[in-house]
Amino acid sequence: MSDFAGAPTAPRLRVLAAMSGGVDSAVAAARAAEAGHDVTGVHLALSSNPQSFRTGARGCCTIEDSRDARRAADVIGIPFYVWDLAERFREDVIDDFVAEYAAGRTPNPCLRCNEKIKFAALLDKAIALGFDAVCTGHYARIVDRPGGGRELHRAVDGAKDQSYVLGVLDADQLAHSLFPLGDTTKDEIRLEAERRGLAVAKKPDSHDICFIADGDTQGFLAKHLGTATGDIVDADGTKLGEHEGAYGFTIGQRKGLRIGRPAADGKPRYVLDISPVTNTVTVGPAEGLDVLGLTAVKPRWCGEPAAGEGRYTAQLRAHGEEVPVTAELDGEVLRVRLDTAARGIAPGQAVVLYDGTRVVGSATIATTERRTVAV
Repeated sequence: MSDFAGAPTAPRLRVLAAMSGGVDSAVAAARAAEAGHDVTGVHLALSSNPQSFRTGARGCCTIEDSRDARRAADVIGIPFYVWDLAERFREDVIDDFVAEYAAGRTPNPCLRCNEKIKFAALLDKAIALGFDAVCTGHYARIVDRPGGGRELHRAVDGAKDQSYVLGVLDADQLAHSLFPLGDTTKDEIRLEAERRGLAVAKKPDSHDICFIADGDTQGFLAKHLGTATGDIVDADGTKLGEHEGAYGFTIGQRKGLRIGRPAADGKPRYVLDISPVTNTVTVGPAEGLDVLGLTAVKPRWCGEPAAGEGRYTAQLRAHGEEVPVTAELDGEVLRVRLDTAARGIAPGQAVVLYDGTRVVGSATIATTERRTVAV
């Protein structure tokens, strides 16, 4: 049975519903209440100086969003509160994001927010207050095993599946989690929201990074890290141009390189490496991005840890496709060999292992092994 919302034999639980102000979390809260649970809505104030309104369809956590969440709670008929987690969010998500870029890595702040905020700070506080579970609008499924314990699985709607950013949840966190939307498509959720009279039914989804509302990641990082002129070079070290901060680049980036000279073969060049020590960005041909293997650290398991060498599929980016892999846990280091090369994989991103639709666990990519390309 997937999840326990709506199950006729499920116990009545005290549920804390995280309500962002969007349609997904509103419908999730409504479903939990309709299933007979004792639901309380909470909006997380994650900005110490929130904007009044969204910038287009970007961002979230604005004053407008908190008001939308409150109106949805009123329609559902549940109590509603706003919790200030701005300081914790700044320390665990924003500061981490800046530090990772400064170190030449490419972090995923949504994954870190799930790990540190929604299923650590929020869940810990909920349990301390006597709640049984935290409910969110994530698209993922929880399956109860016949012998006990729970599994995290991909959502039915593959285009909206968010199991990748939930791969950091451990067994205890899964035991106190509720994802009521995992068996539904996004289009169905919007229609349901309209039927329920929720004003957020047609509200645009948030995009990009919630704390960078205008989408200008490079500008955000420049504000926090300043500018530092460095060289853009090719694989043999020949200088091709200059940049104002290596943090402004990501592995696999093609646009915005500002290289004066075209490649000898006329083909486009991509960012292959970022060195914060020398403040150098190395560029080269697309095939130089091919990754055949990787090591990952800080593994977190959605249940039993992986043991020995095993066959899985792996997702290496938030919106990437699964690739068949062989993975082995060596102490606290996960070693992964890819059956076929994948491009644009950067240290700092997460590798999430799957067994079919089941999420096995997640780890942070530390190093990658590239295909050798002739210069």
